[in-house]
Amino acid sequence: MRVTTIAFEGAEARRVEAEIQLTGGQVAFSIVGLGDKAVAESRERVRGAFAGLGLGWPGKRIVVNLAPADLPKEGSHFDLPIALALMSVMGIIPQDALDSYVCVGELKLDGSIGAITGALPAAMAASSFGMGLICPEDNGREAAWAGDVPILAPRSLIALINHFKGHSLLSRPEPGEISLPSKPMDLNEVKGQELAKRALEIAAAGGHNLLFVGPPGSGKSMLAQRLPGILPPLTSRELLETSQIWSMAGLLNKGELTRDRPFRAPHHSASMAALTGGGMRAKPGEVSLAHNGVLFLDELPEFSPQALDSLRQPLETSEIIVARANNHIRYPARVQLVAAMNPCRCGYGGVGKGACGKAPKCLRDYQGRVSGPLMDRIDLQIDVPPVTAADMALPPPVEGSKEVAARVVAAREAQIRRAEQLGLSSDNTLNATAYGAGLDAISPLDNTARDLLTQAAQQSGLSARGWTRCVRLARTIADLESAMSGISTPILRRHMAEALIYRRTVQTEGPQATALPKTASFLAGH
Repeated sequence: MRVTTIAFEGAEARRVEAEIQLTGGQVAFSIVGLGDKAVAESRERVRGAFAGLGLGWPGKRIVVNLAPADLPKEGSHFDLPIALALMSVMGIIPQDALDSYVCVGELKLDGSIGAITGALPAAMAASSFGMGLICPEDNGREAAWAGDVPILAPRSLIALINHFKGHSLLSRPEPGEISLPSKPMDLNEVKGQELAKRALEIAAAGGHNLLFVGPPGSGKSMLAQRLPGILPPLTSRELLETSQIWSMAGLLNKGELTRDRPFRAPHHSASMAALTGGGMRAKPGEVSLAHNGVLFLDELPEFSPQALDSLRQPLETSEIIVARANNHIRYPARVQLVAAMNPCRCGYGGVGKGACGKAPKCLRDYQGRVSGPLMDRIDLQIDVPPVTAADMALPPPVEGSKEVAARVVAAREAQIRRAEQLGLSSDNTLNATAYGAGLDAISPLDNTARDLLTQAAQQSGLSARGWTRCVRLARTIADLESAMSGISTPILRRHMAEALIYRRTVQTEGPQATALPKTASFLAGH
């Protein structure tokens, strides 16, 4: 007798067959198939559940094989398929009743079925197998989001036995609610910082990575927290992708989904495993929990260099691969990185009131904690000066997140139309992550724009990646202009000039050393 279940391998669900055999000989209960400790403990939970229901235990040797045997298996969700396979062999439920179902669930000692993590990806896997799903009642509304998948969500083993015997049929659970959008923080609460607001709008329009550098109290975190308010809601595809990851992490409450884009802000003490995923029982990290949303790293240099450098690959490939001795675990990680930092450990840099007395060494040492390759992946690097008393005395700005969000949506729609015309995949839509044919479509430059980029690359040491990212950034600036004018605009010199200004390079020479855009000095003469 065999019952189909699944094993989670990162964000993917792999098919597993729970085979059971009762033989003569010494009475024993063995589970084989490369399971972890939670799987091994299934023996006692299954035995206890049978006792709790008053069911007799077979006086035979019981062997359970979780095939394929070379696939690592983790978690307590194997309890239910093992128990159902045993019940089928004992004749408690019909032997063919489970042929069309994938089974997952944790058993309690009284025979009830406890909630598990990963019910939504399990239901998606069952759908791909052409089968239904049996899962705990507490996970039923979450699993129902998988579409037209037959789902049974019993409260206990007794309820499932009664269903298969026709005494009390279980109905398919309804999907959970889609929660109302949360009220975002509004940009009209930010006074001054017009350049930073402009950079925030460009970053939102093209999905670009963004860094704010400035002294304490200048509004860096305040600006970053308002980014979700100008981003469009999740599409249906993005909602399902993101919800599967949150399901794996156990973060879906009663199957309730939200179209708000994720905004994750881990503390700077977070380890590499916390950021990228992994651990003893591999779980998605912050960069995966922020999939299709924003990963905000405040106090960027305070993160360990090892943890920061672990983000370099996912920022390019949009996925995390955790390598282990016996397998590789993959998590999606398509995120927009937003970071904030002070110019030096003292906080105020080498100029202005409260200037660091150890400049330029303090600036060089502090900013050197963030590696050059990571900085090269950040498209917009913005200096955020202190807000003046005159700015604070002004009334709130007239334009807020609503007006900015409208321009962002219009710019993204232009990118979507461009991708659809070329027949590109959904992950090759935004300018910041365009590749292949998508990158070719946004790369044509006006001659004056190309000349300017060439000169800037020669004089400021722009890398090949920096060249490509400047083109992507200039395309987003042009898309925003097109959205406001209603006229499709190619990449012109003015778009490239603005993009180059945002490619910031640390400069720490001279008595008044601070972090300045090296390209800005070049553009001043052009």
